[in-house]
Amino acid sequence: MKIVKIAFPTILMFCLIGCSNKQNMEEINDVGYVQGTTFNIKYLNEASHGFKIQIDSLFLLVDNSLSTYVSKSLVSRVNKTDTLVEIDEHFARVLKKSMELSKESKGLFDVSIGPLAELWGFGLSERGRIDSASVDSIKEFVNFRNIKIKGDSVLLPEGMRMDFNAIAQGYTVDLIAEFFIEKGVGNFMIEVGGEIRTKGKNAKGKTWRIGIDKPTEKMDPDNRLQAIISLENASLATSGNYRKFWVDEKTGLKYAHTLNPRTGFPAKNRLLSVSVIAPTAMEADGYSTMAMVLGLKKAIELFESKEFIEAYFIYSNEDEEMEVYSTSGFKKYLIN
Repeated sequence: MKIVKIAFPTILMFCLIGCSNKQNMEEINDVGYVQGTTFNIKYLNEASHGFKIQIDSLFLLVDNSLSTYVSKSLVSRVNKTDTLVEIDEHFARVLKKSMELSKESKGLFDVSIGPLAELWGFGLSERGRIDSASVDSIKEFVNFRNIKIKGDSVLLPEGMRMDFNAIAQGYTVDLIAEFFIEKGVGNFMIEVGGEIRTKGKNAKGKTWRIGIDKPTEKMDPDNRLQAIISLENASLATSGNYRKFWVDEKTGLKYAHTLNPRTGFPAKNRLLSVSVIAPTAMEADGYSTMAMVLGLKKAIELFESKEFIEAYFIYSNEDEEMEVYSTSGFKKYLIN
């Protein structure tokens, strides 16, 4: 599964230009760096009434609950304690969705992936020794079914560690969206690390347009987009294996960051990237990760059977040529 969320601000480009034509309304743009990546938030609101302070506080809430990079966060405490730890609302919501995805995928998406992430160098530690024996020894600690949930508390078996990096940024986007809706903001585009949620229109009164990058290691600024979609009142997340990887100096083999919890090794299939549209960014984030492990055929079968979830696949064929496939419902979002 996807371990460290790729800093995918580069995987999507926003076609968002123009000034507000509504009296006393302006487009407010809040950008910055958070959660190991960038964010870009645009919304229409009354002039001089932005929400930067509140948005920053929401980022902090998520970090203090779900970030393994914050030593005193709830997930860090759960990962290193042998007693029940009381969790907050954010941890509970993300854990619930993570467990649902883990069960649905029969463990191909596994929230307890932490030990493998550390072994492969996609966590807090330097990459460890990689061979079949070391991977097999670590796999013993990866099994979401062994997570104990008692009321508002969580307990992990010794050696197990949870990792929410495959879903936490999507949840962050949803949390900010919920805040905007509560405040009566009806037009917004929220992007954190490439995970996006939109509502209403942009400053020119048009549906938000989002670009999906070509899955290449080096980005060509003049020819970067594979597709452009029109996204209204929906969420989009893209996962890929082409920018986050390491190369074994001895063998020359390239190891991508998307790990298969069953094998303990990076997932091997023809998928280069998967873009998922779903009602929430957390769902889109989680399902895009799951798809990268499932592979093209099984992922297509999964998404074609689901209502309200669509996907756009970029993959290499047997001749190593790039091809695309989109579920039937995704086509209505495509502009070109």
